[in-house]
Amino acid sequence: MSVQERKERERAARERLIVATARELAEQQGWDAVTTRRLAERIEYSQPVLYSHFRGKREIIGAVALEGAAEMAATMRTAASAADGPRARVTALARAYLDFAERNPAVYDALFQLDGGLAFANEGTPEPLKDAFAALLENLAEVAGDGVHPGLFTEVFWAALHGLATLTRAGRLPPGDAERRVDLLVDRLAVT
Repeated sequence: MSVQERKERERAARERLIVATARELAEQQGWDAVTTRRLAERIEYSQPVLYSHFRGKREIIGAVALEGAAEMAATMRTAASAADGPRARVTALARAYLDFAERNPAVYDALFQLDGGLAFANEGTPEPLKDAFAALLENLAEVAGDGVHPGLFTEVFWAALHGLATLTRAGRLPPGDAERRVDLLVDRLAVT
């Protein structure tokens, strides 16, 4: 291994450490607790080293969002692939989405609430974000209904899931009806 390859590997490892530490800190204490100073202390590198990887917190949030999007896509695909039939797949997909949002609130915020400097819904959208949407579309296209554009249907279904995730987390919806909400969403929105 050349010196250059070793340096690149070390740099990539430091970058993964920064992202993992930011994510851990955000999940424990919220994004307000994630500062470059605290991150530098936790990873035991100087702030200039941290800035050599990321220009600031915004880029770190973006990196956490991209990592989270890949995890969310995998989670949804796994859940949907284990289900039998269109309705069961859509239900599993919806539950996997909502469960991911509940289990990973800081990552969910990085994806959908905070400014991570990422482009959504255009040509500059990073691949992990496109793939997370594709994981939804793959399972929702077959239930969109006649004459309904699958991408548009997926956007509406996704918006409903996001609303449920956000309102539930904020305590705006009674927690006891979570399963019934998913069933209602699937029954009324997803034509099977």
